[in-house]
Amino acid sequence: MKRNVLLLLMSVMPVAGTLNAQNPFITDQFTADPTARVFEGKVYVYPSHDIPSPIERLKEWFCMADYHVFSSENLTDWTDHGVIVSQDNIPWVNPEGYSLWAPDCVERNGKYYFYFPAPVRDTIVGRGMMVGVAVADHPYGPFTPQPEPIKGTSGIDPCTLIDRDGQAYIYWAGFGGLLGARLSDDMLSLASEPVVISDLPASDAGLKEGPFVFERNGKYYFTFPWVKNKTTELLAYAMGDNPLGPFTMTGEIMDESPTGCWTNHHSIIEYRGQWYLFYHHNDLSPRFDKNRSVRIDSLSFNPDGTIRKVVPTLRGVGVTDARREIQLDRYSRLSARGASIDFIDTARTFAGWKTILEAEGAFVQYNGVDFGAAKPKTVTARVASASGGTLLVSLSGAKGRTIAELNVPGGGGWMDFGAALRDAPAGLHDITVSLKAKGPVEIDYIVFDR
Repeated sequence: MKRNVLLLLMSVMPVAGTLNAQNPFITDQFTADPTARVFEGKVYVYPSHDIPSPIERLKEWFCMADYHVFSSENLTDWTDHGVIVSQDNIPWVNPEGYSLWAPDCVERNGKYYFYFPAPVRDTIVGRGMMVGVAVADHPYGPFTPQPEPIKGTSGIDPCTLIDRDGQAYIYWAGFGGLLGARLSDDMLSLASEPVVISDLPASDAGLKEGPFVFERNGKYYFTFPWVKNKTTELLAYAMGDNPLGPFTMTGEIMDESPTGCWTNHHSIIEYRGQWYLFYHHNDLSPRFDKNRSVRIDSLSFNPDGTIRKVVPTLRGVGVTDARREIQLDRYSRLSARGASIDFIDTARTFAGWKTILEAEGAFVQYNGVDFGAAKPKTVTARVASASGGTLLVSLSGAKGRTIAELNVPGGGGWMDFGAALRDAPAGLHDITVSLKAKGPVEIDYIVFDR
C-alpha cells in the first residue's frame, strides 16, 4: 500500500516539463537543498524533493523518496527532467526510509556521478545514513545506483570537489562534525581516511551541516549552514589554502530566515561571468517548513576575496520576456503603503501569488523585462476587483513614462483586461504597475502582446 502511495505521488510530477519562475524558481513541487552545477553549457540543479509523507512516522518531519534534476540556459526557464533516482531502485536503501536528503553531482571523464545520502537497510553494509553514488552518461540521467554505499561515509549531505590537479574530494556531515576525504580515481570509493574539518565554530555554538566547497583564485571556500543562535540556520563560510584545510572561519553569506524557516542549504557557482547562490526557503509552505522551495540570487566578492552577504529577493535572477506572463508578485520593489502579496488560493499554494494594490499611489516594480526589438502594441493584465480601479503601467527610473492605462471594471472575479500601449518600448526595461484611482485591484500577472 505504501509503495502504491509513493508511486502515485511520483506519477503526478512532470517529466521534461518547462517551468518559468523567479523565486522560488520551481513552483509545481517542493524542492530543497539545491546543488547547482554547470554541465554542457547549462546550469543543472540537483535538489532534494520534499513530499507530503505517506507514512505516519514522518508526518511532521522531512519526507523525501526520490530526486529530480532541472536544467536552464538562462536561469529563468527551467526544464524538469523527471525522477533520476528513487529509493525503490537503490539496492542498499531502506525502502521505508523516505530520507533521500541533500545530493550532489560531478562530471569526470565523460561520466556523471550523483552522490546522495540515504538510510541503509538492515544488512551488513552499514548502519544509519550513508552516502551512495549513481552513475550516468548524461547530466540528466538515466542514473544507475551502485550496489552498496561508499564505505566510510556514515552521514549526510555529500559535496564533491575536483581540484585543479585532478584530485577529487568528497565532504559530508557526520557524527564527528563536518568531514572530508580524497576520492579514488573511480569516484566510487574513498582514497583516504576521513578527516574532521577543524577550526570551525565549536559544536556547542550550534548545528553545522550541508558543506559546499569551491575554489576561486587559489582559495578554497568551505561553506555550510550553521545554527549559530540555536534557532534557524544561516549560511557561513571559512577559507583556506588546501581542499582539506586548515580553514579559517571568515564570515556569513546569508542571515537566518526572517520568517523562521529552520533550515537553509545551498550551493555556489559561476555561470557566464556571474556568481550565484542557490538556496531554499519555505515560500510555498509558510506554515510547515519541512516542505521547502529552491531559490537563486546573485553573489559577489570583495577585493580581498571575502564574500559579500547576500540579501534574499523574490525577483531572483534572469531576464523575463515581456511576451510571457510577468509575475509581479516576485517583485523588485513594493510600496510601503497600500501594496501586499498573498496566495491566489491559500489551499492550493502551487497556484502562486497575487499582488494587491489598495491605496492610491501604491505600486509594484519588476526589473529586467525584455521587450525585444519589435515594440509591443498591447498589454493584458489578469486582474480581479470588486469595485474597479485604474492601473498605470510605466517604465521605471528617472526617464520612466506611463505606457498604458487600464480602467479595470468591478465585479470581483478574475478576468483578462487589456489596453493599447502608447509610446511602447523596445529593449530591456524595469516596469512599475501602480494604482491611480479607486481599488483595491488584485493582479495575477501582466503580459505584453498576448
